[in-house]
Parts: sequence; C-alpha cells; structure tokens
Amino acid sequence: MKALSERDIRTSFVNCSKGEAQRAALPRDLADRPWADLDFLGWRDPGALDRAYVVAEHGDRLVGVSLRIAAQRRGLLHRGMCSLCLTTHPGSGVTMMTGRRAGQAGRDGNSIGLYVCTDLACSLYVRGKKRPELGGRFDETLSLDEQIARTQGKVAAFLDQILVSSAPQSVGTEPD
Repeated sequence: MKALSERDIRTSFVNCSKGEAQRAALPRDLADRPWADLDFLGWRDPGALDRAYVVAEHGDRLVGVSLRIAAQRRGLLHRGMCSLCLTTHPGSGVTMMTGRRAGQAGRDGNSIGLYVCTDLACSLYVRGKKRPELGGRFDETLSLDEQIARTQGKVAAFLDQILVSSAPQSVGTEPD
C-alpha cells in the first residue's frame, strides 16, 4: 500500500457524512506506518472505543469505511479467528465490526459485519511481522504471496459489500 495523507484518508470515506469523516480521529503515526507491508490501513478510535476505520485501495480508488465494534465479554479460554487473515486470538482479540452500507442502503440502516483482529493488524500477522499474544496462525500450504492475495481478496469482498446496496453475502463469496 502506498503512504496516505490525512486528506487522502478523510476524502476516502464512503459510508459516513463529510462531517463525520472530518471529525474521525486519525492515527498520529501515519509517517511511521510500515506501508509496504500493509494491505489496508486500519485503526481504532482512541476516543471512542466502539469505533474503528479501514482504508484500502479498491479498484482504481481509495475506499474508507467507518466501523462499529460490537460490545463483547469473552474469557481467555475463548478463541476467535479473524475472517480476513485467519489469525486466532484468545479472549477479545477478534471482534465483530460492522459498517453501514454506502448510499441509501446505509441511511436505511443496512450494514455488513465481519469478525476481524481487534487491533486491525491483519497484514502484519499474515507476513509474520507481528505475532498474536497466546494465539497463532495455522501452518498453511499456501505461499506467503497466496496468503497475502487471499487477505486482499477478503478485504475487497468486504468493501464490495459496503459499496453495493444489494442483498447481504458472506465475505469471500461470489455474488449469485
């Protein structure tokens, strides 16, 4: 992923108002992000623990989505798996995040959700640059490039669902 500016990020949002996009708390460490290792930029809002954001290159444009984080209480014995990178985490390391659909469908209350790493560091887990606490990744027969392509495909499928106002589908499946 190429390095993004604050302006790039704020103008990319497709499922919130311009005012909401302007008020979104952006990461302060944009210059220090490992851009070459990112398939998407994801971060949690430090001032609103129920909000997160994802920005990714999608087709020929940059697409940003505002997400809500479901409240949950899970013990350390519970394990969850991220839908994007297939990393397992104990406790609350995987969270259901939902995003309103773009356009009228979102204004009508339609949303799409998926289980994702709570810290949104999926790209780094796939590449082995970050290791989950007490969790892990399964040994796979896919090459690293194939795992990266799979993660990118799952992100693209999620963004497609945010952008399209048709019937809901599961992330990673083809439309009927």
